Amino acid sequence: MSGVGEILKAVGDFGPFQKWLVLLTLFPCLSVAFHQFCQLFMVPHVPHHCDTSWIRAVGPNLTEEEQLNLTLPRDADGAYEQCSMYSPVDWDLGSIVAYGLNATEKCSNGWVYPSAQPPSLLTEFDLVCDRKDLNDISQSIYMVGLFLGSMIFGPLSDRIGRRPVILISILLQGLFGVGTAFVPHFYVYVAFRCVVGASVSGITMTILALATEWVGVSSRPKAVLISHCCFAIGQMLLAGLSYGIRNWRLLEIAGSAPIFAFFFCIRVLPESARWLVTKGRIEEAKKVLQKAASINKRTIPPGLLEQLKPETQTKSGSTLDLFRKKHLRKVTLIMSCTWFVNSFVYYGLSLNVTNFGLDIYLTQLAFGAVEIPARVGCIFTLQWFGRKKTQAVLLLLSGLVCLIITGIPEDQPMATTVLAIIGKFTTSASFSTSYVYSAELFPTIVRQTGVGLCSMSARVAGIMAPLIRLLGKYHRAIPVAIFGSAPVVGGLLCILLPETRGTDLADDTEGGHPPAEVCENANSSSENGHVKGKDGGRDNEYTMTTHF
Repeated sequence: MSGVGEILKAVGDFGPFQKWLVLLTLFPCLSVAFHQFCQLFMVPHVPHHCDTSWIRAVGPNLTEEEQLNLTLPRDADGAYEQCSMYSPVDWDLGSIVAYGLNATEKCSNGWVYPSAQPPSLLTEFDLVCDRKDLNDISQSIYMVGLFLGSMIFGPLSDRIGRRPVILISILLQGLFGVGTAFVPHFYVYVAFRCVVGASVSGITMTILALATEWVGVSSRPKAVLISHCCFAIGQMLLAGLSYGIRNWRLLEIAGSAPIFAFFFCIRVLPESARWLVTKGRIEEAKKVLQKAASINKRTIPPGLLEQLKPETQTKSGSTLDLFRKKHLRKVTLIMSCTWFVNSFVYYGLSLNVTNFGLDIYLTQLAFGAVEIPARVGCIFTLQWFGRKKTQAVLLLLSGLVCLIITGIPEDQPMATTVLAIIGKFTTSASFSTSYVYSAELFPTIVRQTGVGLCSMSARVAGIMAPLIRLLGKYHRAIPVAIFGSAPVVGGLLCILLPETRGTDLADDTEGGHPPAEVCENANSSSENGHVKGKDGGRDNEYTMTTHF
């Protein structure tokens, strides 16, 4: 094992230093949850009708009701049409009253909203009628930002370090998040949201890498679980924040500005010691390791620090390696599909929170709260039932719940919402399962590449989910039926995967078969939760599957 691995063992796996680091990284997770779902509360349903003030030129003394009665057609229920009006004419008021108007056209002069309505994206940028679809399209463009951020900030953090990328991402999120509150045009809003989406990817990816490289093997699942739960808490806080602040611009400021407080923590945010060593910055690595040991009240043997030398990077596998071997090709395709359908149904339910019929704020609160037991509970189900069964059953349940929702009448919002909450529970647990299962299925040499490919497929699903919601204009059940069918297919495909509970992690792709079962008389290194790579010269410290 190389020097840095031994030194990190001496520093401690999960001492006060690592606990403070994990705690420090939780604050950005709250902001990430806000930006993921804040737009849902900025486009409330608001009564509206065409602006027909043209008739005031010939009838300045008309009451509002008289004006609407003369200029707006009515629908089958007797209510005024929201997206059409009678075509303006050059008649005098008497002729209009006597003969009435028959020709209709789309709203040509904008729309009128209740004067007491707080400013929202819908009212300021007229996201109604023909422009209604822009809401879902803008959500997709935000997801495009997530996709681009994962492609940009991942390699950038390997080049310039974890700490600079975290700070750059937080700065971008703060500036463009607050800047969104001052945009004059909807398309500028969409562009700003895309940048915010990219920054969200930069924060989540790099913070996870930083925490993973400092926290010991046995405590990494705990650290990931804490961040997932913090994301759920962020969703719950969003419900309360949006309930108290109905003005969308003020809500954007309230949700984005607090991230700047993170800059007060710049001095205490450490760089990854592993990254410093791989870049040959040995003296800097020694200083940060000594500081960590001091906080953990541990002592690093002087001889270990003196032996610290730059690591030679082991050649990693390429994307093509995932498709050369038959078993790896099967794992890659099925797990990519699993991540895709997970993300597809997760965002399909989360972004549909306004259409379930109950109060949106209570529904969002429940959606956030249900993720905590879901993510905690999956730890136990993974141990009791194994990875394959857990993944398959959770996906099947997610899909079946969505398919049942399609048969619930519109006048039963309570039943629809309860089923949606159950679906969110199973989908959240399934997502956490996918993280663990994927890391165990891919061999070490292509693990990052494989999980990265799966993550990209999830981003593509996130882009598609808001667009699928547009099909609701043809029938309300179509989007939910699609969201329900996809995880059923994914769950059935998971049956073809191998079980990884109680197995060693594969190191390379040469074996031609899935990880073998651990023997009862496993050696002491396996019992301690560490597997040493075949090359022996590099720190190949991998999580034993029995820990999570």
